Amino acid sequence: MHRLSDFDYNLPPEQIAQHPLPDRSSSRLLVLDRASGKTQHLHFRDLPELIPPGDLLVINTSRVIPARLHGKRAGGQEAEFLLVRELADGTWLAMAHPGGKLKPGRRVTFGADSAVEVIEVLGGGLRRVRFAGTITARATLERYGEVPLPPYIRRPPDRDDRERYQTVYANHDGSVAAPTAGLHFTTELLARIHERRAFVTAVDLHVGPGTFKPVETDDLARHAMHAEPYRVSDAAAALINQRRDAGGRVWAVGTTVVRTLETLAGPGGRISPGAGETQLFIHPPYAFRAVDRLLTNFHLPRSTLLMLVCAFGGYDNVMRAYGEAIEQRYRFYSYGDAMLVV
Repeated sequence: MHRLSDFDYNLPPEQIAQHPLPDRSSSRLLVLDRASGKTQHLHFRDLPELIPPGDLLVINTSRVIPARLHGKRAGGQEAEFLLVRELADGTWLAMAHPGGKLKPGRRVTFGADSAVEVIEVLGGGLRRVRFAGTITARATLERYGEVPLPPYIRRPPDRDDRERYQTVYANHDGSVAAPTAGLHFTTELLARIHERRAFVTAVDLHVGPGTFKPVETDDLARHAMHAEPYRVSDAAAALINQRRDAGGRVWAVGTTVVRTLETLAGPGGRISPGAGETQLFIHPPYAFRAVDRLLTNFHLPRSTLLMLVCAFGGYDNVMRAYGEAIEQRYRFYSYGDAMLVV
């Protein structure tokens, strides 16, 4: 049984990518064969040649919202909200700083036309808030919101991040972190995959701030994941099942797709359509039912994302490949290079 410390590794800080590459598909691609443990060093633009005709790529079309808001409290002090998601009654779940000062009834303003009021303090660092002012919540985000870059990107977001911290196929608002495996795709590369007579379908999982939540217990079974909403359409589920029945392999573009499909997988890996929330925490050992190939980025030490990759590729294989990527000076994390586990 693995412990938290098993998923540690040392990464030189200069290998944490602070900016995206000018060309999305020029990222490097480490290919890991989980049966043999062997690796190849390619580039992401080589991906179409690795996908046999008849196989299926599943992408996450969730779109990152400008979810970080900086404002002022009544006394003029600074405050910050990171929105998590909108609730059915029009209020929002949010994380707040400074947490001790933002109690129910407190208000934070972002300009003359918008403010947020704290309604309720919930568990896990969350609050329920409502937007107040003369403009809507969406208008507030567009006017005052920032792209919620991860904390390891040690710079303020710039204008380019609005486009680059987003996949080219994103179209459903809801994430506060990008499904980063998809950041390497271009429309041209997707066209080449179609030319190979491979298939592409889409699901949605709106990534919450829990993706950065550290695992704080050495006993992995005691870690609780934040709930994240997902949706899989009838058409997507039908295509996934049809491709599997025809002998095609299912390629998950990112850990978010893995968690969505594994949440909905039944006997034989068949996917049922539906919408809901998942708190599925995948770590070794885990028997995958719905996913045959995994395309992903390189993840933080001790993170639930690294644990999922180790469950899929084999702990020893993946940790050895991470060591090789560090030696080969790969770029890590959201704006970094990619890894394919076959």
